[in-house]
Amino acid sequence: MTETSHNGSLRTGLLRRRRSALLAGALSLGVAGVVAGEAFLVPATPAMAEAVKVPGNTAQMPSFADVVQAVEPAVVSIRVKAEARPQTSGFDGMPQGGPFEWFREFGPRSDRGQGQGGPGLPNRGQRGFVTGQGSGFFISGDGFVVTNNHVVDGATEVKVTMDDGTEYDAKVIGVDEKTDVALLKVDADRDFPYVMFDDGDIRVGEWVVAVGNPFGLGGSVTAGIISARGRDIGAGPYDDFLQIDAPINKGNSGGPTFNLQGEVVGVNTAIYSPSGGSVGIGFAIPAATVQQIVEDLKDDGNVTRGWLGVQIQGVNADIADSLGLKDAKGALVTEPQADGPAVAAGIKSGDTITAVDGNAVDDPRDLARRIAGYAPNTDVKITVWRDGKQQEITVKLGTLPTDGKRADATTGKDGSDLAQLGLSVAPAASVGLEDKGLAVVEVDPNGPAAERGVQVGDVIVAVGGQPVGKMADVTAGIEAAKGEGRKAVLFQMRSGENTRYIALPIDKA
Repeated sequence: MTETSHNGSLRTGLLRRRRSALLAGALSLGVAGVVAGEAFLVPATPAMAEAVKVPGNTAQMPSFADVVQAVEPAVVSIRVKAEARPQTSGFDGMPQGGPFEWFREFGPRSDRGQGQGGPGLPNRGQRGFVTGQGSGFFISGDGFVVTNNHVVDGATEVKVTMDDGTEYDAKVIGVDEKTDVALLKVDADRDFPYVMFDDGDIRVGEWVVAVGNPFGLGGSVTAGIISARGRDIGAGPYDDFLQIDAPINKGNSGGPTFNLQGEVVGVNTAIYSPSGGSVGIGFAIPAATVQQIVEDLKDDGNVTRGWLGVQIQGVNADIADSLGLKDAKGALVTEPQADGPAVAAGIKSGDTITAVDGNAVDDPRDLARRIAGYAPNTDVKITVWRDGKQQEITVKLGTLPTDGKRADATTGKDGSDLAQLGLSVAPAASVGLEDKGLAVVEVDPNGPAAERGVQVGDVIVAVGGQPVGKMADVTAGIEAAKGEGRKAVLFQMRSGENTRYIALPIDKA
């Protein structure tokens, strides 16, 4: 054999062995692949992985379609024509410019539409009027509609548009500024589709659906959950908002939030909005509050609330200790109002209100909400903590004044007295004050008293519940508290016409 033929046979053998090895390797893998540019299709076998399948009992996201289909006919768009007047605050005096959006200003940051003359100006051809939009919903077949007070505030004309485009005139039956609820009425020869309020107690984490008229676009639906309850956002004395993460925007004001049974759990009122749009934090008035207000408005267009007649402040840990209270809860009475129901029933300055009709009171705002929930002339049992023990006092509530004489719940500042705590005092009469007690004549800005808000001109009225007129009375009150094992003693202070309580840490005296 020649060298050439030998080399040719060798090359031929190597090629055959290389092809056989490649084929065997591909078959041994048992998969479809590509070898030397050729595709090898391998039949599936029981040993191969199967496609992912979701078990039949795996939890699924809820469908909101049935809920929306059932409730949407009862939700309406509201269009108003209102007097053009400057708006500088949200409902009940809430300042604008912060992150909470109340839709109250005329112009681009509100439900109100812009006039052709520019933001906040009336349309050309109109004299002193602007238009605006919001949302609402029917609560009865005879045409009662719920919305926000700020949607119809100052309205001279109100139009209600249903989801099928039918439009009706509506009249304002009554409004409640303190809770931002308004009741409208549509009169027509027909029965309207309506929705019911939820009578239950919705829980944090439950699914909800918001329906409304964002940006005037017409009926729109968003979904989310209840993020929190009992939110106090500084809107008014009765804040008790539901927080939801269903996106709501300008124009959703007055629209309903539903549970998955199609019941109204809240009325959308405000959003937390640093940018002016939804960031997923909205606030709704709870159904229970709305129901109560609506029933009152139906009667005569006004809301009447019970009135206790006390100035109150919160209870912190120091105050609780000085009073011998186990928990820092309740509302401390700084002063009963003259001729008020509390005075008539025997409630005194220094009493801590811990319950109303057996229901615990957490703080001053909680007390305000509970009392406001009663009708005037109702007898209620007020549980107070006085002189280290609990007692019940029956009070016949009055009618909450509307002339500004009502005392709002306030959070008192803490303070202290005595020279060791950065104070100099003198009998009030000696510095020309008519008050009985000791007047603060000097405050060390670096002392504990200054830290707690005590100022020159404040008057110490009592220490540990006992009136004071000289330094010895203050010392006696502190020593008595120490003898009872207290860490703080309570000072009653008067500043002008206002009275407050301040807890003084005894170990610094």
